[in-house]
Order: sequence, then C-alpha cells, then structure tokens
Amino acid sequence: MQEYDYYLRSLSKQFPTIADAATEIINLQAILSLPKGTEHFLTDIHGEWEQFNHVLKNGSGSVKRKIDEEFGNTLSARDKRSLATLIYYPREKLELVIRQEQDQELLEDWYKITLHRLVQMTKRVSSKYTRSKVRKALPQDFSYVIEELITEKEEIQDKEKYYNEILHTIIRIGRAPQCIVALCDLIQRLVVDHLHIVGDIYDRGEGPHLIMDTLSRYHSVDIQWGNHDIVWMGAASGQTACIASVIRVSARYGNLDILEEGYGINLIPLATFALRVYGNTDCSLFSIKYGSAYDTRDLQLDMKMHKAIAIIQMKLEGQLILRHPEFEMQDRLLLDKVDFENRTVRIKDAVYPMKDTDFPTVDPADPYRLTEEEELVVERLRHAFVHSEKLQRHVRFLFSKGSLYKVHNSNLLYHGCVPLDEKGNFKEVSVYGQRYSGKALYDVLEMYARKGYYSKDREEREKGKDIMWYIWTGPNSPVFGKDKMATFERYFVEDKETHRETKNAYYSLLDNEEVINRILREFGLDENHSHIVNGHVPVELKKGQSPIKCGGKLLVIDGGFSKAYQDKTGIAGYTLVANSHGMNLVEHMPFESAEAAIRDESDIVSDTIIVETAPHRLRVEDTDIGRELKETIAHLEKLLEAYMNGQMIEKGI
Repeated sequence: MQEYDYYLRSLSKQFPTIADAATEIINLQAILSLPKGTEHFLTDIHGEWEQFNHVLKNGSGSVKRKIDEEFGNTLSARDKRSLATLIYYPREKLELVIRQEQDQELLEDWYKITLHRLVQMTKRVSSKYTRSKVRKALPQDFSYVIEELITEKEEIQDKEKYYNEILHTIIRIGRAPQCIVALCDLIQRLVVDHLHIVGDIYDRGEGPHLIMDTLSRYHSVDIQWGNHDIVWMGAASGQTACIASVIRVSARYGNLDILEEGYGINLIPLATFALRVYGNTDCSLFSIKYGSAYDTRDLQLDMKMHKAIAIIQMKLEGQLILRHPEFEMQDRLLLDKVDFENRTVRIKDAVYPMKDTDFPTVDPADPYRLTEEEELVVERLRHAFVHSEKLQRHVRFLFSKGSLYKVHNSNLLYHGCVPLDEKGNFKEVSVYGQRYSGKALYDVLEMYARKGYYSKDREEREKGKDIMWYIWTGPNSPVFGKDKMATFERYFVEDKETHRETKNAYYSLLDNEEVINRILREFGLDENHSHIVNGHVPVELKKGQSPIKCGGKLLVIDGGFSKAYQDKTGIAGYTLVANSHGMNLVEHMPFESAEAAIRDESDIVSDTIIVETAPHRLRVEDTDIGRELKETIAHLEKLLEAYMNGQMIEKGI
C-alpha cells in the first residue's frame, strides 16, 4: 500500500490538479476507441535494398488500398498508378514531371490537382490517429500549412476560399514541389504505424548498410535478430570467428564493397596477405556469386581473399569449438581430419576425396593454429571492425530495438525455430554448465549476447562474444535451427550428401496444433487467439508449399526476398500486414528497379492472401498499448479520487 501511495504521489507531479488528471483520463479513454494502427512485417531482407525500400514505401500495398478507398471510381487506374508512384518516390517523380512539362501554366495546373489529391489522401490516412500524434509527425517546414489543410473542410462555404488560397499561394511562391514531397513523406509515415523486421537484414544483397540507415530513421520499429544479423553483431563486438564469417560471406557474394565503402573497414591487410600467400594457389573453388554492379576486374583478387579468409575462419572456429566442448560441435572439427597425402577427409565414419587440399597456411600437425602473419591480419581486421563508427552505430541500434523474440499484440515473432526434439518437446540445451529450453533458452542466449557487446567484465564479455558465434551457427541455436553449417563440405567435398543440413524437428511439426499451442503457451500467449510469425526458411512456392501453417496459427513470411533464393522459391518474398480489419499475407513478384518503377509508374506485382478477418474492427483498446492505457486510466482515476476525498492536495493552482 505504501508503494502504491508513493506511485500516486509520483503521478501527481505529472498531473498536479483535478483538471489535469480528468483531462488525461478523457484523452486516454478516447484514444482507446480509435482504430488499431497498421503493423507491417518483413523478414529475410538479406541486403536487397531497392526491393526493401519499395515495399517499405508502398506498405505492402497499403498505400494503393488507401488510394482505392479514397478515390474509388473517381480516378482512372492510370491516375491512381501515377499518384501511388508519386507518393512512393516524390523527389524523383517531381524531377521527371518538371523536366517533361515545359508549359508553366500546365505545370501549375498539375501542382493544383496533385496537391488537392494529396491533401485528400493525408486526411484519409490520418483519420485513425489523434490530432496530437499527427501533429508530431508533421514535417517542420509545412506543419502549420498541412495542419490547416487537413483539418479544414473545403466544402464548407465559409472556408472554401481560405482553403483554396493556401494552395494557390503555395504554388505562386514556388513552394509546391517542397509541399508535395512533405505530403508524400507524411502519407508514407501514417499509412504504417509500426514496422516489424523478423530477422536477417544482412548478407547476400548489396545494401544492408543502406537498409540499416533507413531503419534507424524509421518512426516505429522492432527487430528480431536473425542468424545473419547476430554474426555481424558478433563481428562488431570483436569476435574473430564472426569477423571471418562476415568477410567470407561478403567475399562469396561479391560484396566486399559493403565493408570497405559502406562501413569504412580496411581490407588491405587481407588483400596483401592473400596476394602474397595465395598468389600461386588454386582458388577455383572460391568463385564469386556477383551481381550486375560487381567490378569483374576485382575477380581474381577477391577469389584469393575468399580462400584466405575461409581458411582463417575454419581455424578460428576450430579453436572456439575446442575451447567450448559444451557447444557439442566436435563434428565440425574437420581440418584435422584431412589426409593431405591422399587428398581425402574423414567425416564421421566415412572418407571422402577432396577437391582441393592446397592450404599453404595449414600445418597438418597443428591445423587450427594461425600463422604469425594470419594472426596479424586477424588482429588488424578486429581493430577495423570494432572501430568502425557506422557499424558500431548500426549494431547499437540492433541491440536497442532488437531481441531474439518479441510478443506483440497476441503475435509471437521470431526468426528460426524453437528447438524441439522429435516428439515435439522443448529441447534442453547446455549453456555454460546449465540447461535451458523453450523461452528460457531464448532469454539466456539474449542475455549473453548483450553481455558480449556491453559487459565491462572481461570474462563475461568473452563468453558473450562466443555465444554470439554459437547463435549464428550452433546446432541448437533458435535462429539457426540445423544440425550443422556445412561450409567445409560445400567447398571441398563433391559428395552432395555431405552438404545436407538437417533441420530441427520443429520444421516437421509446423502443422501440429498441439506443438504450436505449447509454444504459444510457453511465451504467455492465448493459444486460441494468437499467431506465430516466423522467418528464416524460404517457402518454396514452386513446390506447392504454403506460408500458412497449422490452420493460420503460424505464418512463415520468408519467400525469397533475396535474389539468391528467387529461383528456388519462385517469388520475391512474403510480407504481412495486420490492420484493424485483420491480417493479410502479401506475396511479391521480383522487383525490377526503382528507376523502372518511377519511369513506368509500375509497382511490385503482389497478391494478397487473407489470413484472418477480425470479427469486429479492432481498436486501440484491443492492443498491448490499449492494455497499458487502461492501467494508466485506472491509476489516474485513483489519483482523481484521492484529490476529491482529500487524501491528496492539488498543486500548482
């Protein structure tokens, strides 16, 4: 009781009078009745900057849907496409319109029509928010003007001239382009209330740093770490096996520019080492999967760097596995199983011929030992990663906005899987001498990951850094979910059976309602009214796979955002939209380019799949924020009662 009295006294400092408390109660109670904001879910972006940017701008079709709702049959399909393109890319589209339209009078007519339409759209998308929330979202340069335009009703005779004069003056003084950009940005901002990224921002594509810049500026976002995110987080912390993995994957996909130009990481020590040590070495197995932007003049050097860092990675990982037998990854110790004389390797109980054993830095007597030159290269790379200001800023953002899982509005979000045994029970995993399963496993792994980046205790920090590597590739890691990462076998062994990575039992039980219900309950959710939103494993539409599992209780929204997967999946990814009317999966076809979208006023071809229709329109009161607001209202009502019965005295009157 004393603690609650202390809480009320603290609350009274914020609301010192009856009028203050009463006004806030009225305000919060009204907010509860507003429609629930739109949530947008994306996963497995894998550096595909242009497609990510477009999907973010169009809200997975949310902008087009709002245009249809507002204008119906009063606009042609062509005019709707043109308006949508303008909202997605206002600066680029304006530049094109201004360049093409030489007649100033016609251009001013276009400004007038466009401003009217954008104001209508802004009214539509802002209608579900409080005026205060909209005001906070307004661009500073046009806040007063836009607020006047969207709150006044032009059809009211007394205000019609006032409304039109605002638009006329904007055009007359040459501010129409800037106002159009401001309105388009505001529409994008208001169409989606909150963004969820369900893992794997990094690797394969050319623009993860650009994606991170965009997310860092986004108004409301959370991130569930994927294995490709956690390895970059580990690299930023200075974990050398993670650093080697990041460089190897970047080299493999022709993306070393991301490190050098995107993050300012100096790779000259590695390049110099690779040229000297691997200059006359067969590097043909270390081909580069490059895209159209890749400079093929770098190909031979990049292949040498690719092989050099792959060998360093295997040594560092071997050292780590030997240092941590509790990781139970001894089967990944393969360098010491190589017979260099016979060019074979023993994997488990079988011996396989190797395609390449030309490893100039590997000592067969001590294969996991780095040479002195390798040690120097690794140290210089570690220094470059931990001192990259931009990388550190991005990783701090991942820690501040991210986690291994999230429970939000009756949805459980995670990348990968909840480790299960063959019977569907939570698998027990040893973490530094103690065993964990289910939610507790997620919690302890996340705790150590944060220690690996932030802890001042050297021992705890080192343990945390090593755990980040385990989360990236460990057989019982929730975000990896396979028995092994067959990197060695894919490079060096012809027999494709050795390449097989067996998925955790979780993936064979996605339609088992008893198992899915058990997972929901484990994370504190009502099994009858909740969903799991899952990334990590692409849905192969070509093979007839469906993203909707267990009657809609589980949704797998990785369908091939990454171009590297699109031949396999047949599409370019799924996204999910949850609004006040229900939940819709959006299936996307490959995106050509932003340039084509602007020039041709084209959009990503997308199909919408209705997952769930709400029995009634969902309100703020039906959300997690709503529950918090109800608690606050209850406390404020207690404060109001205390003022009125004399228990507390009003202040500031």
